[in-house]
Parts: sequence; C-alpha cells; structure tokens
Amino acid sequence: MFSEREQIIKSYFKAWLHKDATILDEIFSSDIIYSECYGPQYLDIEQVKQWFADWNSQGTVVEWSIKQFIHQNDMSVVEWYFHCVHEDVEHQFNGVSIISFTAENKISQLKEFQSQAEHYCPY
Repeated sequence: MFSEREQIIKSYFKAWLHKDATILDEIFSSDIIYSECYGPQYLDIEQVKQWFADWNSQGTVVEWSIKQFIHQNDMSVVEWYFHCVHEDVEHQFNGVSIISFTAENKISQLKEFQSQAEHYCPY
C-alpha cells in the first residue's frame, strides 16, 4: 500500500519537472484541497489544473527531489527539496507535504510547508 502511494507522489513531482498535467485526474480526487506553502489554496481538481497550467506558463521546476517518506494510516508525509525559476526569479527551499489519501489511493488533501534551503549555526 505505501509503495503505491510513494509512486503516486513521485509521479506528481515528475509531472512538474515535465510540465505534464495529464496525470492530475488520475492522482487527485475531484474534491482535492491543496494548500501551498506560501498561502494559496485550491479547492477542487479544476482549480489545481488551472494553477498547474498558469504556473507552468511562467515558470520551470528545475528539481523536486524526495528526501524521505513517512506513512501512517491514510496519510503520507514527504520531505523534499525544491528548485525552480518562476517569472525569471530563482527559488530554492526545503519542504514537507502532508498528504491524505482516499480508500482508492487518490490524494484528497495536500498541505505544503517550506523551510529555507540553506541553514546556518548562529553560535
């Protein structure tokens, strides 16, 4: 069960790298609630598809690599590193997604959180 969820998440990240929206209907439930790490929230699959198209018309994901997965019941957590160029500005950060799945293994809720890519020790 968990390996199937990991494949779904990997496919989603890969879709961003290839600007390929064809998989979105397969992996998300129609009533998906998707919260981005900096505030925007999308409330169904149509909004997610519109955001995907709009974002990719102005940006490119350079890297979205997975560091680890944690699974519990119908929820998976994935820690990742993200690097993109959007509207000619480069962004890099670490993040975590908390993802809930339906009984059919479709993503029903996804919440993203971010952290600066570079950490330092102040003492």
